[in-house]
Amino acid sequence: MIDIDKAIATTVKTGKVMLGANKAVESAKLGRAKLIVLASNCPRNTMEDVMNYSRFSNVPVVIYKGTSIDLGAACGKPFTVSALTVREPGDSDILRLSEQARREELEAEETAEEADA
Repeated sequence: MIDIDKAIATTVKTGKVMLGANKAVESAKLGRAKLIVLASNCPRNTMEDVMNYSRFSNVPVVIYKGTSIDLGAACGKPFTVSALTVREPGDSDILRLSEQARREELEAEETAEEADA
């Protein structure tokens, strides 16, 4: 299991990231991100936009379990961060988060299908 806070901190220090919801939406539209991390309390319309655009551009999206305050702290910033766009992971293994999230998503779908059957 990967420590998401440590991975985010390493990515911010050694990789190329962009902070903010507007940059996340833009990156999802253009497919220029390798991963987008959204805070759990990211505004609903922003979250929907990022999710929709990222489906078309195949950009993985991970929902951070903490709030935007927590995500800002994980980034080492003294302000809130509702979205983090990873352009280059640097020395971090943060891109494994998307694999982990996809596995969990598939398991949830299988569980839902079994419950319906």
